[in-house]
Amino acid sequence: MASRSGETEGEEEQQKPQRVPLKERLEWSDVTPVPQNDGPNSVVQIEYTEEFAEVMDYFRAVYLADERSPRALALTAEAVQFNSGNYTVWHFRRLLLESLKVDLHGELEFVEHMAAGNSKNYQLWHHRRWVAEKLGPEARNNELEFTKKILSIDAKHYHTWSHRQWVLQALGGWEDELNYCTQLLEEDIFNNSAWNQRYFVITRSPFLGGLKAMRESEVLYTIETIMAYPENESSWRYLRGLYKGETTSWVNDPQVSSVCLKILRTKSNYLFALSTILDLICFGYQPNEDIRDAIDALKIADMDKQNLDDDERGGQQNLNIARNICSILEQVDPIRTNYWIWRKSRLPPSA
Repeated sequence: MASRSGETEGEEEQQKPQRVPLKERLEWSDVTPVPQNDGPNSVVQIEYTEEFAEVMDYFRAVYLADERSPRALALTAEAVQFNSGNYTVWHFRRLLLESLKVDLHGELEFVEHMAAGNSKNYQLWHHRRWVAEKLGPEARNNELEFTKKILSIDAKHYHTWSHRQWVLQALGGWEDELNYCTQLLEEDIFNNSAWNQRYFVITRSPFLGGLKAMRESEVLYTIETIMAYPENESSWRYLRGLYKGETTSWVNDPQVSSVCLKILRTKSNYLFALSTILDLICFGYQPNEDIRDAIDALKIADMDKQNLDDDERGGQQNLNIARNICSILEQVDPIRTNYWIWRKSRLPPSA
């Protein structure tokens, strides 16, 4: 395959500088490499490449000697390129960076280069956090842009989201984060990581006033997304989370039951609307006639008639409605049939 410049991959490989073994480098002539000691009776010996074994043998030598030098720092760069998950190498690299007073902006570039090859690496992210923490608030914008770049490729990258949340809490940058979440959800409304980040922002941002202050506007936003995509579990979970610690407010807010009713009446993608009504009833919600009629309209002909008797009034009627809902969900949500059977078994026995 030709590259952008018209060169073939083979030609590009030939142009790459050949790695010179450490034993042939003059600056390492005074160091005696320390081979790995697997003991006298190694059970399963790992077949390391010659290059990897050599780098690690020299690394052990400088590590055991606690050599704080530029060549030791350069060696750690080679070592993590062979194995980016080696915690000891990263730890020693941090000691060297501090001892040598290295410009940490360059270290951010080094980590970004490493992340391009393997971004799902705990040691790499721990190291980057350490560097950003040393730089302080001046690293904020760079870190937010760095995470945006990765999230544009992998929108659910756990390490990246974790790092971004740390940056916001430790270095700041909350001002535009809610808009960023909105942008991600406009691109993919099913992005559960973006929903999670949105909740993180409205509950943690020092500029938004907290969950209570944001509830009204967020409920409206969430209901709008539910109406557009009622099959999206993330938005339903987010709606429930907006009433965290205030179950009574959730049960009594007519906006919640109203959006459920609208979805039920469509007789399409109503699974989460129906399960939400079930949860509301279990917490004391009294379904009105419109809700009951909408549930009746969803009944499946061959369902157990014992669970479909709505003639009684009051608490018994609500209990029967809850049983009806469980029976419907058993049919329309086959993956979780056993769960809905269990939910039905947990309802109070008939009077």
